[in-house]
Amino acid sequence: MLERRLSVAAATPVAADRPALLLIAHGSRDPRHAATVAALAEEVRALRPGLELATAYLDHCAPRIPQVAGRLGAHAVAVPLLLNRAFHAKHDIPAALRAAGTELPVADVLGPVRPLVADAARAAGPLPGPSPLLLAALDRRLAEAGLAAASPGVRARTGVVLAAAGSSDPAADAATRALAAEWRRTRGWAAVEVAYASATGPRVPDAVAALRAAGADRVAVAPYLLAPGLLPDRIADAAAEAEADVLAGVLGAAPEIARLLLTRFDAALLATVERAPALTA
Repeated sequence: MLERRLSVAAATPVAADRPALLLIAHGSRDPRHAATVAALAEEVRALRPGLELATAYLDHCAPRIPQVAGRLGAHAVAVPLLLNRAFHAKHDIPAALRAAGTELPVADVLGPVRPLVADAARAAGPLPGPSPLLLAALDRRLAEAGLAAASPGVRARTGVVLAAAGSSDPAADAATRALAAEWRRTRGWAAVEVAYASATGPRVPDAVAALRAAGADRVAVAPYLLAPGLLPDRIADAAAEAEADVLAGVLGAAPEIARLLLTRFDAALLATVERAPALTA
């Protein structure tokens, strides 16, 4: 249904220009970060041949947003390569786009987000569930690390540490906890504990100890991070210190993450088309 509506919209004068996706990553001094972002961009291109796609970074890496945003057409959408709607998504990306002299619509982050609604009661309700694609990417990385993640029996005996970066934004941490709860509920893990590599909150060794105390036969650590760097390395060191049984890789260029980026892009593009005056006149 979404694809059909987008194809209809593309035939209208509002969407006459070719849509483009501006992938915005945080950036890092670690060269593995940019290499991972480039690999993910190639996954997206493979899924959507012909889509104009450009990558820009908030910090550390080139090109920066002002170097790229102005070259894109009127129907470009910025898609943050972020898992939570915290400071970078709320402030840094909009500010960088304004500084570049553009008002590109910005898609949702990849993790669970609360929709912006006028109804305060709805806004205060539970967070929407995470995308099944995000949970599937986490499953994939655990399976690649040697855990039989497809086995219900293995899952029922395994406790998982969802190791996130951490944030000073309570809403971002709430979104991570909501994802952990949904991952446990839908996959049947013995338990899923959240730990953080920075900010406040439990660390990976604390979460591993809590899972063992709760009776988990095996403990796996799943980094809830998109690219290698300082924080994933810190999580790996902590997992080794705590003698976790399994350490998964970062989400990286998992095909599910590429599909999720396109899902966010399509939804933002459709919303832009539906808001256009030419469609409502």
